[in-house]
Amino acid sequence: MARRPRYAIMNGIRYPEMFSPKCFREALEYKPEPGDVFICTYPKCGTTWIQHVALYIFRKGRKIENPRHCLKLSPFIDQLGKEGIDGMPRPGAFKTHLPFPYISYSSKAKYIFVSRDPKDCCVSRYYHTKFFPGFDFENGEFNDFFELFMSGELGYNDYFDHLLSWYPYRNDSNVFYTRYEDMKKDIKSVIMKLSKFLGKEYLNAIEMDNNVLNNIILYSGFDHMKMKMSETYKKRDEGKYSELEYEGFKHIVDFTASLEPTKISSERNFFRKGLIGDWRSHFSSEQKERMDRKFLEKFKGTEIIQWYPLE
Repeated sequence: MARRPRYAIMNGIRYPEMFSPKCFREALEYKPEPGDVFICTYPKCGTTWIQHVALYIFRKGRKIENPRHCLKLSPFIDQLGKEGIDGMPRPGAFKTHLPFPYISYSSKAKYIFVSRDPKDCCVSRYYHTKFFPGFDFENGEFNDFFELFMSGELGYNDYFDHLLSWYPYRNDSNVFYTRYEDMKKDIKSVIMKLSKFLGKEYLNAIEMDNNVLNNIILYSGFDHMKMKMSETYKKRDEGKYSELEYEGFKHIVDFTASLEPTKISSERNFFRKGLIGDWRSHFSSEQKERMDRKFLEKFKGTEIIQWYPLE
């Protein structure tokens, strides 16, 4: 294999090498407090989308004037550790990609989980990895990345194991489960269900004022997030703002600078297409057959087989 993305390993789990080991360990060791809300997904399965949906439900549709503040209002604790956890205003939701065995589970906390078709996840994650210089994978080929996805040699380990780790808890009263595909099909329904899950006051706010629902849909929509948040991440990675001087952000900037990465393509963007079925433009027939075979082997006897019927 010509090139692999840069990952480190802690306690048996791979994570981006650009992340501060101290911050990542703090995320692993965090013990939930009553009322905590976690967004727990495998990378590129709709994490940022559901993160913004939850954020605007908590805000009852109120716009965030400075999109950079989203990084504080709903922090990615794997990057920021205790500093991000302590700095988040409540109520709010932490973002993490940790599989179930690596997160402290509490009946007094709430967990939001989103799944996505593994083929689309693989393609989306490939481009995310390719165009973020901290992974040092600018010249990486899809065929190489596909092999890493199939073998589970990526950050947060194997997609299939990750989904299976959360699957037994999908019907717990403190777990909210949805699919990326459900969000694309009927985001209004997902918002209503998630509002009820997060608390009656949030559902009441939507039912009393239709503008609340419309604003949640608008501000968490793909086009709005792409326009606002992509610039935020770009400036953060380049170290061009100081409002959120977290240790974890500084570590990413310094690590990336140390790599002297090649020129990044103009296509680089935290949000790419967000499509369903984009895998058809990337997978060979042999790759499709191999992933379908692993899908059936790993998920045999589970409802997941019905979630993503094979073509």
